[in-house]
Amino acid sequence: MDCKQAVSLMHSLLDDDLERSTALELKEHMLGCPACKEHFRQLEATEQLLYGFNHRLQTPSPDLTDRIMKVIPEKKRQQPTWLKWVKRHPAITVAAVFVLVMMGSAMSMWNADQQMVVKGRHLDGVIIEKNKVIVPNGKVVKGDLTIHNGLAEVYGDIEGNVTVVDGRIFQASTAHISGSVQQIDEAMSWIWYQITSLFASTPSP
Repeated sequence: MDCKQAVSLMHSLLDDDLERSTALELKEHMLGCPACKEHFRQLEATEQLLYGFNHRLQTPSPDLTDRIMKVIPEKKRQQPTWLKWVKRHPAITVAAVFVLVMMGSAMSMWNADQQMVVKGRHLDGVIIEKNKVIVPNGKVVKGDLTIHNGLAEVYGDIEGNVTVVDGRIFQASTAHISGSVQQIDEAMSWIWYQITSLFASTPSP
């Protein structure tokens, strides 16, 4: 297993979607490859951060507002207008802080790694070479396909959405994509994509 193939399987390993033999092969590769091991550590830390935010959105702590207000320095004299507004609108304040943190995290992810990353549940038969991902004619990919920093060439069928971040997509006349096709080339679009994806994954009450 080479580094590019290892990187393309890391998300599936985090989602526990790999077969046992493939997972063991990936883990053995990371044991002998410090670069891949560090890349996996960063991905794992990022997913834990997003899970933490998602968990807090689902089960907000009843004392969250009190803890936020405690870290704001107290004024001996009359409180400024903005602080009064924060106290009157604690929910909006929490949402604004969350969005700022998400933007910072997404920006760091955008700038941190320019290596091609491929994410999908069923990648058997998909050809990955250099910075190119090819879905051959007659091949059916079941589920969403996300490609970072690469070129997607689709000749077969994809039963899901296709998202290409900081790259390009070519769709042949023989190709069929049942879901949406997104090509994201700007950092702000990437941030919005990350935020909407997080809220889309939050279960309805």
